[in-house]
Amino acid sequence: MGQDSAAEARARRIWERDAPRYDGWMRRFDRYLLRDGRSWLCSLARGRVLEVAIGTGLNLPHYPKGTDLTGVDLSPAMLDRARARADELGLRVPLVEASATRLPFPDASFDTVVCALGLCCIPDDRAAVAEMCRVLGAGGTLLLIDHVVSHRGTVRTAQRLLDPLTVACAGDHQLRRPLHLVRAAGLTVVRRERYGLGTIERLAAVKAAG
Repeated sequence: MGQDSAAEARARRIWERDAPRYDGWMRRFDRYLLRDGRSWLCSLARGRVLEVAIGTGLNLPHYPKGTDLTGVDLSPAMLDRARARADELGLRVPLVEASATRLPFPDASFDTVVCALGLCCIPDDRAAVAEMCRVLGAGGTLLLIDHVVSHRGTVRTAQRLLDPLTVACAGDHQLRRPLHLVRAAGLTVVRRERYGLGTIERLAAVKAAG
């Protein structure tokens, strides 16, 4: 898996600590903010699919039947819960402990890369997007959904006030915008939506063919 940075080691400790409570938190977050985000994201997955920061596997029920899926996560405790969920659903999904910034796969290994609510908590989000692009084949699709800095002034001000606390306690960044990283990596954004007072953004971006 390679040598962790200090930031990644801290992130692993946070998720090992919070894994037992994660699903309970997400049930409320999904209901009031994410809404149909998981089903939207997974419905667009095609071919060989990699989910980065798969967590406890909350997306697993939303993938089309027969999806050729592999998942990675930094936290063994989160992966244990994802394995249990896959077993309950009767799914065979390889689950790998790995850093999002050092994915253990060759270049162009996947047709689709998915990341849901992961880039807000990955210490080096730019490096993570670069790795997702590396393992994505030509013509492949990157699918992301995350909470982002809002375009609404009052909401953005609240996020700025909240950000130091959530970063310190949970490594959770309120002011990120994955869209800019995706474009900087050279992918073409083909679908993009914002909702939840501008705090949720979902997008599909395509890697150039050839």
